Amino acid sequence: MSGGRYGPETDRTYERAGFGAAVRRGSRPALVIVDLTRGFTEDRFACGADLTEVVEATATLVRAARAAGAPVLYTAIAYTPAEAEGHSVTWLDKAPGLRVLTEGSEAVAVDPRLPREPEDVLVVKKGASAFFGTSLAAALVAFGCDTVLLCGATTSGCLRATAVDAVQSGFPVLVPRECAGDRAQGPHEAALFDIEAKYGDVIDLSDALGYLRRLPDT
Repeated sequence: MSGGRYGPETDRTYERAGFGAAVRRGSRPALVIVDLTRGFTEDRFACGADLTEVVEATATLVRAARAAGAPVLYTAIAYTPAEAEGHSVTWLDKAPGLRVLTEGSEAVAVDPRLPREPEDVLVVKKGASAFFGTSLAAALVAFGCDTVLLCGATTSGCLRATAVDAVQSGFPVLVPRECAGDRAQGPHEAALFDIEAKYGDVIDLSDALGYLRRLPDT
């Protein structure tokens, strides 16, 4: 385990249990950007926060991924009016603040500060994990990807859920810490600790950029 934010006793407990080993890094990564839409990255929305620094760091990673030939995939939560206003999506009964994320609204638009290109895949989802009920896993297989660089929001919600499903789908996970954001620091740090312990490697942005630069030419 790295970081030690929860103290040496916690670190020793997890190490004794056999958690926190480094994941393997493949040669064909994909960059998956989870829900960096305006409803989450701008604090004028009740369900959002000012994630300017996360967006800027992720934009840097997007440009590096594109230069390395790695595919870039975005996700967004978007509900039909019937879904947003009714009870067919159980999650919305628990998190009614997400009902503002309706199809075509400003809240579900990818943050315009991100360098999105027409060839980038957009995966629309209804739940926390970007894998659940979507074509994400099939897209990653079609691209021939063997590793997922994972960015986005919120760290304790959709990012963590996507990390869990990514590793369960057979993809090693790398999370650049500067590219993950949440509404509050406590849940953010706890989720990063949990990801590092069980599901992927939480790394620095500089490490992620170096990894992309070192990829073999294809």
